[in-house]
Amino acid sequence: MSQLYVVGTGPGDALLVAPRALNAIKASSDLVAYGLYLDLLGEVCEGKQHHDLPLGEEIGRARLALNLAASGKTTALISSGDIGIYAMATLVFELLDLQLQGKESHPEWLDVEIEVIPGISAMQAGASRVGALLGHDFCTVSLSDLLTPWETIEKRIHSAGSGDFVISFYNPVSRKRDWQLNSARDILLQYRPATTPVLLGRQLTREDESITITTLGELDAKDVDMFTMVSVGNSESRHIVNGSKEWLYTPRGYSKKLL
Repeated sequence: MSQLYVVGTGPGDALLVAPRALNAIKASSDLVAYGLYLDLLGEVCEGKQHHDLPLGEEIGRARLALNLAASGKTTALISSGDIGIYAMATLVFELLDLQLQGKESHPEWLDVEIEVIPGISAMQAGASRVGALLGHDFCTVSLSDLLTPWETIEKRIHSAGSGDFVISFYNPVSRKRDWQLNSARDILLQYRPATTPVLLGRQLTREDESITITTLGELDAKDVDMFTMVSVGNSESRHIVNGSKEWLYTPRGYSKKLL
């Protein structure tokens, strides 16, 4: 049976990789990923055939994984975080969709058994580091306009702002994109106070992790890089301090029962 595992391996800490993900990797002969993700996994990847394609080669990775699986090699396509959130899973199914539409010439792909294995996303890892910032309704928005027009992204930020969602921004900045985050901040300031708490989580759960708590009014792209996940609280999110400990949480409305 042709088998492709589409695997999310979490934010970076080996202890946060799900047992099901580890079992899929162990069962595979071939691993397809950006090289850093394989490095983070360590020993579990030893003895496997590595297919390391650089950033920007996402379509190539998805095609290669499908081709390897279709050829009879049990294959794992790997992304950090949750592979179904701004990651590789969507490309696999987009290629299969194109094949079903007759726009690809790989009918063998349709015989591949596919299992998607979720992982802990950056927004979950970040929220856990500071308490419960995602404790009520939330959404995610990618600020990368490489594939999505900025006009569409801007509309979504306005909608999230008017809906008072906690918002986690993925791909907030890059070497070539340094203005979108500040534009997103200015949009949200139309809907919530400048004192709204903001989490900056860089290299979450990895050795060089850093956590910064700031406010929406103080949020600035110069303090963020491509390895940073930005989560902005809603109008009710709270920042509490107990000595040297700081926590962020978003109440769900239990105050009526607690008081």
